[in-house]
Amino acid sequence: MATKRLPRRVIPGATVLITGAARGMGELYARRAAREGAAAIALWDLETERAEALAAELDGSAGAHDVGGTAGSTPRVRAFTVDVSQREDVVRALAETRAELGDPDVVVNNAGIVRGALFWEHDPETDIELTMRINTLAPMWLTREVLPAMIADRTRPKRILNIASAAGTLPNPRMSVYAASKWAMIGWSESLRLELERDGQRHIAVTTFCPSYISTGMFAGARGPILTPIMTPERAVRAAWDGMLSGIPLVMRPWTVKLAMALRGVLPTRVWDAVGGRVFRVYSSMDRFTGRG
Repeated sequence: MATKRLPRRVIPGATVLITGAARGMGELYARRAAREGAAAIALWDLETERAEALAAELDGSAGAHDVGGTAGSTPRVRAFTVDVSQREDVVRALAETRAELGDPDVVVNNAGIVRGALFWEHDPETDIELTMRINTLAPMWLTREVLPAMIADRTRPKRILNIASAAGTLPNPRMSVYAASKWAMIGWSESLRLELERDGQRHIAVTTFCPSYISTGMFAGARGPILTPIMTPERAVRAAWDGMLSGIPLVMRPWTVKLAMALRGVLPTRVWDAVGGRVFRVYSSMDRFTGRG
């Protein structure tokens, strides 16, 4: 039996919270929320000046009309300085967000960092612990805080969009900690989705987005595997956002991400190592990584 897709009329009138919202994909999610008629948008980031500049630009901008938003709708957009690696700061910022904009209807767990290095070159605190805190624990902390209100309010659809990575589906040299953080996120996100569905919370949809490399600067120097071009942020955001609106559980882009995941599942490990490493060149994709710097 085909899974029934949830209604796409999610954003008009909604309160949207985006982490890592000051630049890159976070900024694009914010712009799309404003275009589609969100009533309020919370921009969470440590880059205060960039977030405040974006908030000033989007605050009061007209919502888009092509998705059924109210003509001339003017979202309230506010920037909040938040260190998502600290649970206390997440709790504090959410209280401030609620006081000013109300409970979030849509949460985009977008904030993330990457350290491209051999595992033994990672610093235990500034690399390993910080990556796990930002990429894995922060989405859990924030989602745990917003869920009770989401569960209680059935007046409108709710959405949780978790930005994971293709790195969470395959091992890859020079990104062991990053891969670990995204493997954990996928496992948590998918389990959360099932828990909500089994509990009858059908008004809440959880979408996990697993993209390959995106040209935001975060993965500067990385090379896309064979048949896997580096995506533009616009293309990635479009895929994740549309999947979130439709309540699609797992969105993978490009198509080779799902292919590689399937091959690794059916092939013996050493055979996949040869195919993934020598044929698709997955294992050398981070050899020239420099990052945003």
